[in-house]
Amino acid sequence: MLKQHEDVAVESMRVDKWLWAARFFKTRSVAKAAIEGGKVHHEGERVKVSKEIRIGMELTIQQGFDRKTVTIKALSNIRGPAPVAQMLYEETPVSIARRELIASQRKLHNLARPDHRPSKKDRRDINKFKQGNDHQNDHSWSYNDG
Repeated sequence: MLKQHEDVAVESMRVDKWLWAARFFKTRSVAKAAIEGGKVHHEGERVKVSKEIRIGMELTIQQGFDRKTVTIKALSNIRGPAPVAQMLYEETPVSIARRELIASQRKLHNLARPDHRPSKKDRRDINKFKQGNDHQNDHSWSYNDG
């Protein structure tokens, strides 16, 4: 017979467990590693794995390129489906705007990349261009300044 998890009203809980339940990280051990790596902050300070969190606290969570600032709205001991997990927190409007701006900048930066690798002819042309410019610059330097 399987035990049913009862959702008991909790006043505080460990930050690693909450991050796992809120689906920021796939496992508690990954959440723990992120916390120990300095990816989770509260009031500008790194948190420890055993940090007790409460409703209303604000956490800053770094995941890859994204940095989210969230306010804790609810606590849960169980990892539920994604729509339920999203009800555990609310991302601040400033955080959303900052993430969207940085994402758009990353997209624009990637547009500057070529569509394909240079062919052999392209590489020859690039080398010819570089060598031509290097020789022009060599003649413009004067070593008789002193």
